[in-house]
Amino acid sequence: MGENVVGKYYCPPPAAAAAMEVSGVELGHTAGSKLFDDDGRPKRNGTMWTASAHIITAVIGSGVLSLAWAIGQLGWVAGPAVMLLFSLVTYYTSALLSDCYRSGDAASGKRNYTYMDAVNANLSGFKVQICGFLQYANIVGVAIGYTIAASTSMLAIKRANCFHKKGHADPCDISSVPYMIIFGVAEIFFSQIPDFDQISWLSMLAAVMSFTYSAIGLALGIVQVVGTTRRAMIHLQVSHVIEIDVLVAPMC
Repeated sequence: MGENVVGKYYCPPPAAAAAMEVSGVELGHTAGSKLFDDDGRPKRNGTMWTASAHIITAVIGSGVLSLAWAIGQLGWVAGPAVMLLFSLVTYYTSALLSDCYRSGDAASGKRNYTYMDAVNANLSGFKVQICGFLQYANIVGVAIGYTIAASTSMLAIKRANCFHKKGHADPCDISSVPYMIIFGVAEIFFSQIPDFDQISWLSMLAAVMSFTYSAIGLALGIVQVVGTTRRAMIHLQVSHVIEIDVLVAPMC
């Protein structure tokens, strides 16, 4: 009854109305709302395509360019076996992350939007600190790795231009430090853009880049196999001709 009286005789100002709406969100009154999820956050608008783009971006990186070389070093037995092993590890960890998305009930439990939210929901104390340390150590390691890879790539382009102009006799000794600094400054700049991770086309672009990596690796692998096969056939033909000459020579 008190609620009816307030609703009839009191018209709150916009700020108070917003506060009351937030309170209603906290109480779970936004179930079925078109603007908010059941936990009060803005309604998610992801689709199967955006989710697929995120997955492809996370799974396929520039490391796929060196995958053929790594498999070649392991051989035809150990190489595919290791790829299958890491595929199973990726699937298992992805399933774990999916199970950790909600705490409690799988359909209506509290959502964990970040990795540390999931850790805090399932662990406590020193274990949380260990997971946080490992997460940030991984982020630092990835940043260092990409900085080195980017500077090495830019350095390779610079040296290729140098060899093209001065010839291969010139050593073209160029330092990679300036390129590391350039890439680091670019990282700092992009990290200051608000909600950079919410840009919708960014994951699509990253997915395209992932497919580009895969296409480059596949093309280089095909070229290598074709070249090796051709050389093997030429060697076989030459060996066959030499063998015939050796057999015919005594008869002459």
